[in-house]
Amino acid sequence: MKDERLLSIDALRGFDMLFIMGGAALLVALAEWFPCSFTQALAEQMDHVEWHGLRHHDTIFPLFLFIAGISFPFSLAKQRQKGRSAWAIHRKVIVRGLMLVFLGVVYNGLLDFDFENLRYASVLGRIGLAWMFAALIFIHTGWKARVGITALLLVGYWLVAGFIPAPDGGGEDIFSAQGSIVGYVDRILLPGRIYYGNIDPEGILSVVPAIGTALLGMFTGELVKKRSKEQGAGGKTVLWMILAGIIMLAIGLLWNEVFPINKKMWTSSFVMVVGAYSVLMFALFYYIIDVLQWRRWTFFFTVIGMNSITIYLAQKFIRFSYTSEKLFGGLVKLMPENSWAFFTQVAYIAVCWLFLYVLYRNRIFLKV
Repeated sequence: MKDERLLSIDALRGFDMLFIMGGAALLVALAEWFPCSFTQALAEQMDHVEWHGLRHHDTIFPLFLFIAGISFPFSLAKQRQKGRSAWAIHRKVIVRGLMLVFLGVVYNGLLDFDFENLRYASVLGRIGLAWMFAALIFIHTGWKARVGITALLLVGYWLVAGFIPAPDGGGEDIFSAQGSIVGYVDRILLPGRIYYGNIDPEGILSVVPAIGTALLGMFTGELVKKRSKEQGAGGKTVLWMILAGIIMLAIGLLWNEVFPINKKMWTSSFVMVVGAYSVLMFALFYYIIDVLQWRRWTFFFTVIGMNSITIYLAQKFIRFSYTSEKLFGGLVKLMPENSWAFFTQVAYIAVCWLFLYVLYRNRIFLKV
């Protein structure tokens, strides 16, 4: 493989971020326009489950973290080839992790200076901390130690969350927000506002299994990196990923019997099931794009994927909806009334994508 940058990584990241960039709302609007059992089933997948269980919308965040993990073995090898010192590599990892934590707090309203009601936990903070600790583990260990550490993190989290109730739980289910030790740690240690009042989905203790999610991505990236130089190894690599996905899915479903799949607690069963989904999705994209070399269709997703953090932050601070209404609002009103919501979302996605395309053409990328 001449170019070690895998186009499948950017394309899959872009596919994942599309749901945050209006894709989920687009499918909901489609169900309103053409109501039937299939579209309704799709629409139901575009929201998080209330507590235990799994929908597609629950996979978006962990897939992004998994993809960040895939990229790291390539990035680390490149830095070492350039002669970067161990100190410089460590500093870059730590600065990136802490910068994501900071950007997450900015996203949540730091500049309002209402520190008492500010939410300090965040999606970007979870990505930053989980990826940072996983990267440090990856740098200092071999693959056997990494597997052992990942297992220790996930089993250890299960033993803590599954057998230690919250002291203030009032006898509630140990896997409930109020009854879990996970929520208790957030209530006593997290400053500012806790997202659900009694537990934060990006809270303190659940960082531990999220490190496992990032490490699973790094295992995948290392597998692809090592085998990419072997002639004709692409197909075999895909088979290894499929096998890994099947094993993780089986483990996750079995674990669900005693430790329920739950995104808000980021349970170990959730890590395994969504890890299976992530590796299988990457196997699909890798096979089509990097093995079969079918790449023309990927451009739309690549533009999003190469500036994924940018569009995540930009939607918070730029009113793309205002721009899309001014540019396409009149055209939307020419459509049948029951399709307005759908075409409004199409217009919104188009404006966001054009914004990213301008950045792409000018080689402007937010790299944290």
